Amino acid sequence: MTLVEETPLAAQPATAPDVRDVGVPAPRARWFTALRHGRGLAGALLVGVVLLAGLAAPLLAKYPPLEQIPGANLVPPDAAHWLGTDEVNRDVLSRVLFGIRADLLVLVTAVPLGALVGALAGLLSSLSAATDVVAQRVFDLLLAFPVLILGIALAAVVGPGLTTVGLVITLAEIPVFGRLLRGAALRVREMPYVEAATVVGAGRWWVLRRHVLPNAVEPAGVQLAVSLSVAVFVEGAMSFIGIGIRPPDPSLGSIIADSVSKLDANPAMALGPLAVVVALVLGFLLVAQALAAGRRVAG
Repeated sequence: MTLVEETPLAAQPATAPDVRDVGVPAPRARWFTALRHGRGLAGALLVGVVLLAGLAAPLLAKYPPLEQIPGANLVPPDAAHWLGTDEVNRDVLSRVLFGIRADLLVLVTAVPLGALVGALAGLLSSLSAATDVVAQRVFDLLLAFPVLILGIALAAVVGPGLTTVGLVITLAEIPVFGRLLRGAALRVREMPYVEAATVVGAGRWWVLRRHVLPNAVEPAGVQLAVSLSVAVFVEGAMSFIGIGIRPPDPSLGSIIADSVSKLDANPAMALGPLAVVVALVLGFLLVAQALAAGRRVAG
């Protein structure tokens, strides 16, 4: 079925059926409920603790992340250095705290940007056969490259760094959210109430705004939580192999990479950032599972 062109507001139905009109709690209410107990609460607490630690890094860190402390070469954990020091006398805890800030910067910029671009592309692709073909081929092209291979290619062109990490994550999320919104648009526009709305003059943009977007909010929220967990892994992996954030700037992946050859002297140098990565990934996955479970119950 093809949606009809936009018509004047007066011709549009004022009381068309809507997913929000069937006695089901609003998505935000279900999300709030899902995050108040069980897996949702545990995941939110894990992410919240790491988030607060990163935001409060200037207050919590005893030393600047790049300061070389005299006489503190590969010191094991003690009262002065809770995670010890690295091979160039820098406090590992301070570097981990500031490394969290680098991850958070990527999470709050690259993932939402990729989700927004992908969602717009997915909605546009549902409007006509021509835009659908173009969008699907672009999605296929982006999905053809594994994330790390895409990162290596971009690093070779623009160089390693935080910008490259953000660009890789953004490009990786575009086809994910694009196909999600496209599927929601194709599914919803075949519903009887949407067909009835188009018969009486509802335009395609009105249908997208009134019916498609409300039905896509919850699956998009679940996917956003999953994508945030993937982004943590991507940043760590890219920095670990040297195409992400490069030393001396702190990042969780680069700290883990530096610790590989120092495990016998200071194992905490690796355990600290690894614990943060595990907490973030696990936290986002628990949140995603809780949101998905709440959506199934509501459905």
